[in-house]
Amino acid sequence: MSSITTSALDTPARRSLERTCDDLAIFVLAVVALVAGLTFRDYGLGWDDYTHAEYADLLLRMYGSGFKDTGALSFANLYMYGGGFDMAAALLHKIIPLELFETRRLLGAVVGLIGLGVTWRLARRVGGPLAGFATLLLLALCPTFYGHMFMNPKDAPFAVSMVILLLGLVRLAEEYPSPSPRTILIVGLGAGLSIGCRILGGMALVYAMVGFVPLLIEEVRKQGSREAIRRFVHVVYVLLPGLVLGYLIMGLVWPWSIMEADHPFKALTYFSHFFEKPWKEMFDGALVSVPDMPWSYLPTLFALQLPEVMLALLVAGIVGTFMSLSRLDVTARRKTIFLMLTLAATLPLVIAMVKRPALYNGIRHFVFVIPPMAVLAGVSFAWGMNWLKDNHRRWQPAALAVFTFGLLLPLSEMIRLHPYEYTHFNHIAGTVRTADNYFMLDYWGLALKQASDGLREELVERQEVVPAGRKWKVAVCGPQRPAQVALGPDFTIGWDSQSADFAMTLGEFYCKGLTAPVMVEIKRDDVVFARVYDIRGRPIPTLLAIPAP
Repeated sequence: MSSITTSALDTPARRSLERTCDDLAIFVLAVVALVAGLTFRDYGLGWDDYTHAEYADLLLRMYGSGFKDTGALSFANLYMYGGGFDMAAALLHKIIPLELFETRRLLGAVVGLIGLGVTWRLARRVGGPLAGFATLLLLALCPTFYGHMFMNPKDAPFAVSMVILLLGLVRLAEEYPSPSPRTILIVGLGAGLSIGCRILGGMALVYAMVGFVPLLIEEVRKQGSREAIRRFVHVVYVLLPGLVLGYLIMGLVWPWSIMEADHPFKALTYFSHFFEKPWKEMFDGALVSVPDMPWSYLPTLFALQLPEVMLALLVAGIVGTFMSLSRLDVTARRKTIFLMLTLAATLPLVIAMVKRPALYNGIRHFVFVIPPMAVLAGVSFAWGMNWLKDNHRRWQPAALAVFTFGLLLPLSEMIRLHPYEYTHFNHIAGTVRTADNYFMLDYWGLALKQASDGLREELVERQEVVPAGRKWKVAVCGPQRPAQVALGPDFTIGWDSQSADFAMTLGEFYCKGLTAPVMVEIKRDDVVFARVYDIRGRPIPTLLAIPAP
């Protein structure tokens, strides 16, 4: 990986390939922006959306009152998270003609696009224009990342913040020991936003400490220990303005964190232990309590949910990184850069496998490792094309065809699953058709939006009117707030199925199939994501297939 250039493909001039790759990358970003702009309304509310909207109101009220109204600093447990995305959505809602939750979906798309752009620039800096373009394609066509960016108010913004910080650290390694003002700004911005989203952003310090070891060893060898220490202290000194900026940004988006000096450490302690009443989730065909998930939880889900082409190239990238550490023809800077990228892609998973914290909702808490995974995969592809050019030129078209086919597989699944791209399982898992029997799919409950829309349309088509003196009653197995928002004021939402007119259930293991006429069925790839039943006049004691926790 030490000599990746833009000459991996034959073109009339090197500059033409650079321009072609960059132009294609901009075109891909434009296409993603267009598709997102046309479809962001399709994504429903998740379990946490309403609560996050309330948190945003409390934060804005606190700032508006000059910190006299401090309700945000004790709201649920969200005060231990940053509220930057939530506040931005609430403020944007005041100036654009969209409903609040549509605004949140739109802002999520914008943040995701920023993440795609930054990841592209990071990969381009590390491996050249071809690596950047390949990385952008891999990330944009990663259903897990793409799906989460619309509706995940914590993990998707955190992933984008972390890749901004990673870009700053890579630039720092390239420019060491004289980082430019732009690099200092990016490091500060990334640090403030990432830690301001989740205290887990502090893990980037580990990436830097371990990743910079090859470069620091080289510094001592060439400059001597005294000069190496002096240069290191100089770097820390010039980074201070960026770190101050980062602290201010962290305080802006996560005000609780700076109310007392030890608050970030309290948050770290709080999240290091499971803080809710345990429940069970489906993993590998069995119901497992979330604090007791096996060490294989994350590696299994990543292996079954990431696109096959990304997995193969990622493994090649990780192997290439560790092989390069012992090579004399690879510079210390390159070793540091690839070591940081590899740590960013794998260390959080390794720590979780060893520590075995409570794990639930698939891999959503670890979406932030997908961008560096995509970078390693994209750089591996560019390196491979360059190697083929030098050694087996005639195999380049075949390799390009395989890569293209590998991208078409997740693209076809994303089209079929829309707007539930985040539930994607690859062909190793047998796609969602097979995975539905072994794992949770729509754990956010997004399908209740389409189910609600279908119920309203069905009632209009049947020309049924609201019963006199009351509203339609709907019993819901799943998140109730999303159903209430989607159904509107003519419906009352609750758990009581014995007095309800209709039952709306997710297609997950905890919702039972009912013996009642099906009014609406939301399916993707022959998998039921949600149903609406007509239960008028039918004794339905409960919608739950298992006892409530």
